[in-house]
Amino acid sequence: MKLKFIFSIARASSWLYADRKTGASPAFPAHLRHFCPNLALLLMIVSSVMPMLAQNSDAPSSAKSGTVAQPDPTDLTDPPPDDSIETMLPHFKNPRFWLSGQANFIFQTHPPFHAPYSGPNSLSPRYEKATSRLMTLYTGVRLNNSTELLFDLEEAGGAALSTGLGLAGNTDLDIVRNPLLSKAPYPARAMIHKVFALSDDKVENHPSAISLFDELPRRRLEIRFGKFGMPDFFDVNSVGSDTHFQFINWTTDNNGAYDYAADTRGYTVGATADYEDRNWGFRFAEALMPKVANGIDLVWRPWQEHAENFEYELRHGIIPKKPGVIRLLAYTNYANMGIYRDAIAQFENHTAPTPESVPEITNHPWHITRKYGFGINLEQNLTPYLTAFARFGWDNGKTESFAYTEVDQTFAEGLGASGAWWHRKQDRAGLALVSNAIKKDHQNYLADGGLGFLLGDGGLNYGRENILETYYTVHVWRGIYLAPGLQHITNPGYNRDRGPVLVPSFRAHIEF
Repeated sequence: MKLKFIFSIARASSWLYADRKTGASPAFPAHLRHFCPNLALLLMIVSSVMPMLAQNSDAPSSAKSGTVAQPDPTDLTDPPPDDSIETMLPHFKNPRFWLSGQANFIFQTHPPFHAPYSGPNSLSPRYEKATSRLMTLYTGVRLNNSTELLFDLEEAGGAALSTGLGLAGNTDLDIVRNPLLSKAPYPARAMIHKVFALSDDKVENHPSAISLFDELPRRRLEIRFGKFGMPDFFDVNSVGSDTHFQFINWTTDNNGAYDYAADTRGYTVGATADYEDRNWGFRFAEALMPKVANGIDLVWRPWQEHAENFEYELRHGIIPKKPGVIRLLAYTNYANMGIYRDAIAQFENHTAPTPESVPEITNHPWHITRKYGFGINLEQNLTPYLTAFARFGWDNGKTESFAYTEVDQTFAEGLGASGAWWHRKQDRAGLALVSNAIKKDHQNYLADGGLGFLLGDGGLNYGRENILETYYTVHVWRGIYLAPGLQHITNPGYNRDRGPVLVPSFRAHIEF
């Protein structure tokens, strides 16, 4: 009976992912064969056995879907979270050292969709499939009770749907936005972390790859210097910030209007200062900007090109006696960014040195312009196992989208659930809605045929880009997690003339 069941799944899998032109099953990506010989087969198996897995109960757990950082104990009525993650290999027992790793593979596809025209930066309306990979080695050492050194080595590769173009809310946050970049491993993070105690009492800290301490002063100042990703510390959300276990869309996991300082791979060099007290905290970061939009090289002249980031965090729920967090974000970027209105005027007046048929945002003399924006990040525990979150983001929208994505305004809301609710404490599930928009100058630039670093259909019938995303992450064995997911995108690239697009996905994650 079991052999017959497996055979029927394999046959269905082969039919589902057969090449649409030849009828033959496509070759599986070579870089993933070693880890997962038949991703399509796994997708069918997981989808089929998930209901059975849910019936095989783990021991009951008090796990919540998210961890609210250091809540006031007087505000808590739910049991404390159990957010431990099972791993393939044991970690160091000596708390002075940290060594761990992860491998994240995301397979995505989309069927053909309606598109009367396409441009150089459009999402292809033809059937596509792509697999991204992200592998990271995390290391760290505590020098003493207040100082530690952290270093992470990373490798990112694979492919993206339409090489990552055509969507403001791209469907895979793990992709490399420049397919021409080297596939060799690179330093992702390298920083020194210093903690200054401002009180004698301590609070528990969950050791992780970015903080090895098991306890910290309740009132303290944390200083970091080196290479890091801004979303490591800003706009963090316990149920909407992790592509390893949760959502994978750019504008679900991050605030789309937060054009944070970063190179193509999402990292920058700078310093952060984080003051933490009992129920609130305030953090600041000064960082380097890239030379060009979506560029890999940073500008090492911070007196000219730089970014400031500010975030206030209040650890207090909106619902009485329920844990929650309110985060208020602000940022300013100073870089050699173009101005949409100037690019349009130059195009319409034909004042460019070599007039083109479309406006060009990069066709300007070197000058420093400023971009600024704000964000709100809300997180609220509804039950011990269900957490709601919401984000709002806004930026001035007059200057060129430069580092993250082409969004000037965003609304996002969603739910994250812990599998402990149905006695599968390592499982997770989520549902989110996102609505992205751009300002009028940005709209006119794209409507005239201009290209951004992500968007450009050669024309634009403007409408908000709306995204629905859902996923289920199932723990298979030890550090192996599999996650089918689905995204539905209306008006891809803000264009009413194109779409909607349906993007199913399958994620294989290994935690070492």
